Amino acid sequence: MANKITELFNIKYPIIQAGMIWNSGWKLASAASNAGALGLIGAGSMYPDVLREHIQKCKNATDKPFGVNVPMLYPNIEEIMDIIVKEDVKIVFTSAGNPKTWTTWLKDRGITVVHVVSSVKFALKAQEAGVDAVVAEGFEAGGHNGREETTTLTLIPMVKEQLSIPLIAAGGIATGTTMLAVMILGADAVQVGSRFVASEEASAHQAFKKVVVDAKEGDTQLTLKELAPVRLIKNKFFNELQELYKKGTSTEELKAHLGRARAKRGMFEGDLEDGELEIGQIAGLIHDIKPAAEIVNDMILEFVEAQKKASQSFY
Repeated sequence: MANKITELFNIKYPIIQAGMIWNSGWKLASAASNAGALGLIGAGSMYPDVLREHIQKCKNATDKPFGVNVPMLYPNIEEIMDIIVKEDVKIVFTSAGNPKTWTTWLKDRGITVVHVVSSVKFALKAQEAGVDAVVAEGFEAGGHNGREETTTLTLIPMVKEQLSIPLIAAGGIATGTTMLAVMILGADAVQVGSRFVASEEASAHQAFKKVVVDAKEGDTQLTLKELAPVRLIKNKFFNELQELYKKGTSTEELKAHLGRARAKRGMFEGDLEDGELEIGQIAGLIHDIKPAAEIVNDMILEFVEAQKKASQSFY
């Protein structure tokens, strides 16, 4: 399945396992890479020393390419970037910030840079900053999301129309059929998050994985737009937020109620009532927990079968 993205990353399949906080440690990243995808370590939930440990363990677990996802709002960003360079990581996905801040610095050190965006405007800014590829993430995605609320189905062709560098689609993609759909729309590859949360190697708590598998249509919703929009599974914490909105709460009151470490409590420690449970709308199509290699293999088999069916239908 050679194309611009497989050649850029030197991987077998145009599938990127998203670097998700509290879910994407070295076990998942190495398993995804060993299966032919590009595994990403999610640095957003790691102290610098922890990230260094995960990078080193990932190197020992795979001889295939892997990368690190770095939210640029991270408080120890300089130390994180220095560790990435010292540990000889060759691929970095940046998000949640201005791509101009770090792209040139990383590329000058021989690192391939990809930036995650949620709109055409920011895709063009990323391209202007010199990134090697862009991830365009639609409104369906889990976790922190764009304010534009543009769905993947409309975002991908709009970005493709304007972009001259490789494009990776994200948001609502967990199957081979959805992979084929966005690639027909112009994507060169897909970034998959929620499906890999429900993998054996994900570092998420088993109770959170089960909630993902049990989720149905309508069980997630975007909230906290005043702070940083995030898609959550509806639980006690989510319902408390809705009550605050009904009372006309202030941004400061929302911040106070959110507090610290909500995502860790929910996804990593398994507090299903008071924790923040970030997952995408596609959770309604995820029905089991399986090894990352099986997820990749299933997607590719389904992709090929969907191609055949589409070809038969059109002609």
